[in-house]
Amino acid sequence: MHPLHIVYLNGPDIDRLGLDNTEILDAVESGLDAHGRQRAVMGPGTQLVPETGRSGHFDVSGSVLESLGLAGVMVAGAFVNNHEIGLPSEAGMLTLFDPATGVPLAVLNANSLMHIRTGAMTAVGAKYLARKTSKVLGHLGAGASAYWNIRLLNHLFDFDEIRVHSPAARARDTLDALSQKLGKQVTSVRNREECVRGADIVVDASQTPTAARVETELLETEWIRPGTLVIACATMGGDHVSSDAMREGIMDKVVDDGNRSTATAKNGHADLGQIVAQRRPGRERDAEVILYRQCGLALADLALASVVLDRAGAMSIGQTLRWE
Repeated sequence: MHPLHIVYLNGPDIDRLGLDNTEILDAVESGLDAHGRQRAVMGPGTQLVPETGRSGHFDVSGSVLESLGLAGVMVAGAFVNNHEIGLPSEAGMLTLFDPATGVPLAVLNANSLMHIRTGAMTAVGAKYLARKTSKVLGHLGAGASAYWNIRLLNHLFDFDEIRVHSPAARARDTLDALSQKLGKQVTSVRNREECVRGADIVVDASQTPTAARVETELLETEWIRPGTLVIACATMGGDHVSSDAMREGIMDKVVDDGNRSTATAKNGHADLGQIVAQRRPGRERDAEVILYRQCGLALADLALASVVLDRAGAMSIGQTLRWE
């Protein structure tokens, strides 16, 4: 048997690739299209909770995209107290395999990829569910995914106004980085109402499982005007927003990213893959209020990994390691 090798890409390798907005969005949209056409396989995700007394868990998810010649398993750790010992609160590793033979192909540091994927899923959702004329973004939370949420949304909509509300001390750094990257002001606002009221697109990323300080406020339905798209990122954020908004019955449609069925939700409409594949309609009327619940899709990680491997190979970035 010939020697077998795998590609290893560490964190700095991923950062050096310089993925651009268009290729990120195109890759994730393509993966969603395959999902909507039932040309992809996603295994049931599972959560592993260590009995260590620390506040954290592992999310394990897998998917197969034969059109890309890839299968992948993501293991993502979420440990809220890591910042106290100088470690990231989220750490992920993506292992890639050949779906025809089962042979491993690559191991990727997925820390930044998880945040890029989240931003891409947020932006692709807005592409199909927000009004095309949306010009005001209200973003709750300034955690690790906020940069990519706002960067990729702005790439599609070129906002006139971007508001962010977060009590986190790191918010200022995120806003400064975004203002510099986008070449426009990203404004910090005092409270959730000021952030949300009058916005065309509202992203609630304030209730992430790794947030050091979890806010207990809900979105007040009176803040949300006709035509708004509300995007609930991560499990806790999705539950908080949807329970309040759905109870009031203001949502015309509920769309999920594909991780869970919309069948049990009031006004459950479709998952995003079905909409991207044109099996279900997206926004049909300007006045519709739509809730898009985004919890993280393994298939999107795999689609993004394909671009990463191609770019790394073209730029001769990464290490080749003997496996067998």
